[in-house]
Amino acid sequence: MHAFFVRTMENVINLDKLEPGIHHFDFHLDNAYLRSVEKTELLGLEIDAKAMLNLLTEGFDLTVAVEGTVSVTCDRCLEPMDLVVSAEDDMTTDAMDAISENKKGNTVDLNWLAYELTVVNLPLVHSHQNGGCNPQMDNLLQSHLCTTEEPEA
Repeated sequence: MHAFFVRTMENVINLDKLEPGIHHFDFHLDNAYLRSVEKTELLGLEIDAKAMLNLLTEGFDLTVAVEGTVSVTCDRCLEPMDLVVSAEDDMTTDAMDAISENKKGNTVDLNWLAYELTVVNLPLVHSHQNGGCNPQMDNLLQSHLCTTEEPEA
């Protein structure tokens, strides 16, 4: 098998223009890409991504890996905070067909797949480490905590 290294600006790969074999893609997602995504919970994005596409005569196998940081809103104090992301996922032609919403011929949008891999690997709760929240908001939250049991009605 031949290995091909490709770097494209858009990272929307036209499979019809590639030769069968293994293709490697290295790319970066940042705030410029984030502005193109509608309805995102992310405030900032600095992700390095790698993809390995094994193009077969019928179908393909794809591995996407992401590593970097994202900025989100803390669920406790509502201040921005950074989260580290590191994830990898393998996909096949069947899986890609199942998740494909917008078919543009025989293409794969690596940017979107890397973004989705990043988002689904974020923790469900976004909160600072103990002591990391905004002190004013933390004091306000503490003042509203119920410290004694209320009698049952």
